[in-house]
Amino acid sequence: MTPPSVDLGSSNGAGSSMQGRVIAEMRTRIIGGQMEPGASLSEIALAEEFGVSRTPVREALKQLQTEGLVEIRPRVGTFVTIPTRREITELFEMKELLEGAAARLLAQRGRVPEIDRLEENLRQADAAVDRDDRDRYAELVQEFHDLIIVGADNGKLEAHYRMLMNQLAYPRLVTTSLSQPGRALQSDREHHTVLELIVAKDGDSAERVMREHVRASRRAVFAGLQSR
Repeated sequence: MTPPSVDLGSSNGAGSSMQGRVIAEMRTRIIGGQMEPGASLSEIALAEEFGVSRTPVREALKQLQTEGLVEIRPRVGTFVTIPTRREITELFEMKELLEGAAARLLAQRGRVPEIDRLEENLRQADAAVDRDDRDRYAELVQEFHDLIIVGADNGKLEAHYRMLMNQLAYPRLVTTSLSQPGRALQSDREHHTVLELIVAKDGDSAERVMREHVRASRRAVFAGLQSR
């Protein structure tokens, strides 16, 4: 049974909370691939599914358009964004800059808790690669990069990175890159090298190798996209 529709005004605290829930759930679905690029999004259908009026859905779609996840075409409809090759390239270039800077900053901090978590991440990643568990390794890849960003301890950098990851729909691209033969093993080795340099407090080399790693990931993504 479809939940009753709830009229949510912008001044209503519960309404604001519901709108936030709609945004968060739709963002998760788009980034995770449950809503495919190019998919048409119906305000009416979404309102029925979430048990709300169309107003919070409409506002959620506007927010997701600001984040680059959906495209609203007046008098046509709303669609999950299909990033162009140029857009993916530009986003990866920004990812390279941000993650390179994060690796440098983390190396400068010394033995912080994120280092221990990164070492555990790599232990689990090694095991996932050994048993050819790409789904688990994909999760650990995302965690590795996230720990580098958090470990940099720079709020502005992290905020820009979060927005970028949403626009990239990063989990989908990780899966695409890992579809390439041998990429999981190579990626794992690259992660080990990055962490070794961070632990050694070699910020210059950590930044350089992290940027090389991101470029290698981008090449694997495009190779995977072309093979489809």
